[in-house]
Formats: sequence, C-alpha cells, structure tokens
Amino acid sequence: MPPSPKDMLPIGHIAKRTGLAVSAIRFYEDKGLIRATRTASGQRRFARADIRRLSFIRIAQGLGLTLPEIAALLSDLPDGRAPTARDWKAISHRIRATLDARIATLEKLRDDLDGCIGCGCLSLDKCRLYNRDDHAAARGSGPRYLMGDSASDPRG
Repeated sequence: MPPSPKDMLPIGHIAKRTGLAVSAIRFYEDKGLIRATRTASGQRRFARADIRRLSFIRIAQGLGLTLPEIAALLSDLPDGRAPTARDWKAISHRIRATLDARIATLEKLRDDLDGCIGCGCLSLDKCRLYNRDDHAAARGSGPRYLMGDSASDPRG
C-alpha cells in the first residue's frame, strides 16, 4: 500500500531529520537505495519510512559495508512502510556474519603483523619467517598469507 500524501516529506525535511546533505539523499536515490515521488511541480517527496532507511544507510556505511551490500540488505525491506522489528532482526543477523568475517580477518592481520614487524626486516623479499625465497609470489599478487594462504602449504 503506497504511503498517503500526508506521509510524504520534502527532501529538506528528510535531510534535517537524518543529518544528511540533500546531495547525499539525491545520490542514494540515484543509486536506487531510496525512491522519491514527484509532485506536480516536480519536487521530490519521500515516504516517512525513508528516514529509517537513510539512517540505516549511514549506520551500515559506518560499519564498513559497501553500497552494493547495503542495497542487497535494503532489498529485503518492504517499500513504503517502516520496517518492523522482525525485518531489522533478519538484517542484523546478515550484518553480524559479515562483521564476524571482517573481525577474523583483522585479528589475523594484527597477529601476523606483530610477528613480521618483530623481526625488523620489513622486507618480503628477504623475510625468512613468512616468505622465505619469496615463495608466496608463485600464488599470485597481494598479501597472500593475509588473504588466507598458508605458509606451510607445499606450493610455496
């Protein structure tokens, strides 16, 4: 059921309520994260529920989610009405899994970085501890061990 005209708010009101710049709201509209209707004179009007959607976008970006990830999460929310507690709980579980994976990656990075910096060489070409004879280069570009390759893997 589409929102009634009295529940449609001008972009300036939405900006004030969310703390976002009008240009940011237009950007999110261009990306398909929210949808405006137009008045007869062409002014944008947003559903009151878009205040929560935009607030969620700000929070999700603060958590490090990308716009495509945010769009995927928002696609599960209903259009034209405020999400229920059940809707948010489902999204929360999906975000939690993403954050847990990022936390694990960061912990591994922190732990491996401590060991590498501890030797003092700071050289992947000379490092006897993590990259003897630069075997990691055979696996491809990037920080191979931080990307999940194991130094004990027989490939190098």
